[in-house]
Amino acid sequence: MLLFAVGFLLVILQPSMGQFPRVCANVQSLLSKECCPPWDGDGSPCGELSGRGSCQNILLSQAPLGPQFPFSGVDDREDWPSVFYNRTCRCEGNFMGFNCGECKFGFSGPSCTERQVKTRRNIFQLTISEKNKFLAYLNLAKNIPSQDYVIATGTYTQMNNGSNPMFRDINVYDLFVWMHYYASRDTLLGGSNVWRDIDFAHEAPGFLPWHRVFLLMWERQIQRITGDENFTIPYWDWRDAEDCEVCNDEYMGGRHPTNPNLLSPASIFFSWQVICTRSEEYNSQQALCSATGEGPIRRNPGNNDKSRTPRLPSSADVEFCLSLTQYESGPMDKMANYSFRNTLEGFADPQTAISNPAQSGLHNALHIYMNGSMSQVQGSANDPIFVLHHAFVDSIFERWLRRHRPMLEVYPAANAPIGHNRENYMVPFIPLYRNGEFFKPARELGYDYEYLQEPALQSFQDFLTPYLQQARQIWAWLVGAAVLGGIVTAVLTGLTRACRKKKGGTSSEIQPLLIESEDYNNVTYQSNF
Repeated sequence: MLLFAVGFLLVILQPSMGQFPRVCANVQSLLSKECCPPWDGDGSPCGELSGRGSCQNILLSQAPLGPQFPFSGVDDREDWPSVFYNRTCRCEGNFMGFNCGECKFGFSGPSCTERQVKTRRNIFQLTISEKNKFLAYLNLAKNIPSQDYVIATGTYTQMNNGSNPMFRDINVYDLFVWMHYYASRDTLLGGSNVWRDIDFAHEAPGFLPWHRVFLLMWERQIQRITGDENFTIPYWDWRDAEDCEVCNDEYMGGRHPTNPNLLSPASIFFSWQVICTRSEEYNSQQALCSATGEGPIRRNPGNNDKSRTPRLPSSADVEFCLSLTQYESGPMDKMANYSFRNTLEGFADPQTAISNPAQSGLHNALHIYMNGSMSQVQGSANDPIFVLHHAFVDSIFERWLRRHRPMLEVYPAANAPIGHNRENYMVPFIPLYRNGEFFKPARELGYDYEYLQEPALQSFQDFLTPYLQQARQIWAWLVGAAVLGGIVTAVLTGLTRACRKKKGGTSSEIQPLLIESEDYNNVTYQSNF
């Protein structure tokens, strides 16, 4: 027990990742616009003396943006993070972190050279002790302060351009709730004016890479605060579910006996307070969410607007979505047709892939179905079902990547909504991650999904699918080539037989083409399929 306590304290003091590094949330860092903290291992900025990284100017993408945001210089999130910092640590090799003090996703060891792949499992496949441990980890994250990160409670202008820092502490779980809010909040234009058609994490190409990073960071934080390096986020496979299977006190909290909009008092989540749910209040005050408690988690699954979301997603919906070959299309927002991203996100019909924002499919359907805290974008991460849901959404993204094997160039380099081009840095993460860096298979990032670890046949089918699709496009040429090949073969065979007859006799080297019946049982056939 003592060893665990010591280990626990050592773990929570290690560097982490998230929003504003505490060591850079001060006047000096904001006025100099530099966030290059020292690495504890050698005391040098970014661990430069040990070759881990160096302090460098941020290289911002110059690619043009889409027309959805017609402003410039009015939002702190534009060209992230240049409003706050224009010099940060650029890490070398497999090192990562705001001070290059940790390993990239998928690597471990003192020199970050050891590859690792961890498995995310279905929550219903966990043992009772594993499930209880997961719930306890969630509750711990809600009650332990973040050691390395703080949140901004004012805009850069409200901070008097850095001379009056406005930051506050936050617990580990709420740090991620706040980051999700900050990425999706409206732009404050002054007075009572706001711009709502902006979101750095949704309704555009970055939706899937952004949430992939979000889950990886959340997973690593839980590993750190618990000392459980093998922890992975479980997922809830909601395909064909008739109701919310995890909405009971054994898992994510049942329904309150007298108020159907609240959780059961027997659930550990009953006492949780939500944050960042009052967007209209923040907008009217031209303020940011300050992460103060705003009441209990609300959830009333199934009692949602049926005209918008009549049912939970089906297996057929998912399979149709996976068949779409285009990752992105058209305006690259919620009006995109035949877009895998827009269909999975839920703004396009999961049976036609035609945009229909009045309906909510796949990812969006789950949020609407929960009919509570999960149903409002900015505060949706308050409900812990959020991580189970998004882990499964990420697994569908992973299936699409494996089936279609897209090149990086498939992810849009230009003309996407603000913050969503391939080389844009994701808001509000520090250390910095580009959208395109996470448009690749999960195993390269150090994790996999239990239900995707099928033996060879399924993976072989996924491997063949893109090539079969290409073959269909050139089938006429293939048939023609086969016919021509058959004719040539027939002619050559006829000539060969004619030559043999001409020679006459049978050489001792000529062997029968068919196996005689008495030899058949002595032959072993083996398939290496």
